[in-house]
Amino acid sequence: MGRSIAVASVIVLQLLSCVMAKDGMLPNGNFEIGPKPSDLKGTLIIGENSLPNWRIKGIVEYIESSHKPGDVTVIVPRGTHAVRLGNDASIISQSVQVKKGSHYSLSFHAARTCAQAESLNISAMPVWGEISIQTIYSSNGWDAYAWGFQAPADSIEFVIHNPGVEEDPTCGPVIDAVALKHFRVPRSPKPNLIKNGDFEVGPYVFRNASSGVLIPPTGQNQVSALPGWVVESPRPVKYVDAYHHHFAIPEGKAAVELIAGKESAIGQTVTTVPGKKYELSFVVGDAGNQCKGELKVVAFAGDQTVEVPYHSEGKGGFMPAMLSFTAASDRTKIVFTSAFYTMRSDDGVSFCGPVVDQVTLN
Repeated sequence: MGRSIAVASVIVLQLLSCVMAKDGMLPNGNFEIGPKPSDLKGTLIIGENSLPNWRIKGIVEYIESSHKPGDVTVIVPRGTHAVRLGNDASIISQSVQVKKGSHYSLSFHAARTCAQAESLNISAMPVWGEISIQTIYSSNGWDAYAWGFQAPADSIEFVIHNPGVEEDPTCGPVIDAVALKHFRVPRSPKPNLIKNGDFEVGPYVFRNASSGVLIPPTGQNQVSALPGWVVESPRPVKYVDAYHHHFAIPEGKAAVELIAGKESAIGQTVTTVPGKKYELSFVVGDAGNQCKGELKVVAFAGDQTVEVPYHSEGKGGFMPAMLSFTAASDRTKIVFTSAFYTMRSDDGVSFCGPVVDQVTLN
């Protein structure tokens, strides 16, 4: 009888270990469960397995909101605790059960502290990418990022690594709120040739995330965190939605904000018939986030273009736009970019720009 119970217990444990990850925070992804006091030396975590649900390598600090590394005050965006990665340091999640070959995005908050050229390596080995966090796009010093990938196995570990080496070995970025989202690759809804033109399929967005989620440039052979689209620029675009924050969305619940002028662009390549006429329709507006002034979206279809000026009061609004063109080949690249750099009028330092939504190609 005892042996039967033991066998049953093993089977239950095996079943539990194979439960697929659900959309949302990774176990202790907000780092609110901290090391034991005996595993801390000041803020420094002692021991590779001392941070619950994570492993650490190198100099990793466990910090509280308003912690001051040097002269910089760090405000934790979610809850009261976060981790800081020193020279060549990493945090490694416990194994997460996913579906091999499926597409996911990993969202997290990051803040630059003392170094001027900080970046992060994000990986679900052997898949990896690099995200620059040198530029701060919001006024509070924190930005949320989303990194897309295709699951290389049924069980993966996520690694967030600081590749920097500074004179101060503790100097490095602060990480908080690590979450996962699974998404299906969207198809073109005939007769529209554009995939995910309404941007309703996107990365995980944190509840009450007032700054939206940055989608960094899509590297070669990398899966985009914005399904159907790639970020074809050196700087990110911002995913904004009305589910978790009161962004003004032209239609539906999500859109893309082009926050970095000509250095912020999204693109999609579609199959076309050479010599056939097409109409690219889209909506231009503002996200209702005090992005005031003269905005402009530039849309490209192959070698043809249209500029769409938009006067923003920063309170939300939109206007339709269209580009008629004749396809020159069997593959046409559609690109949207912003013409100007703009800052929010309420704080003067947060990057903002025009919103694009409801893209169709017929």
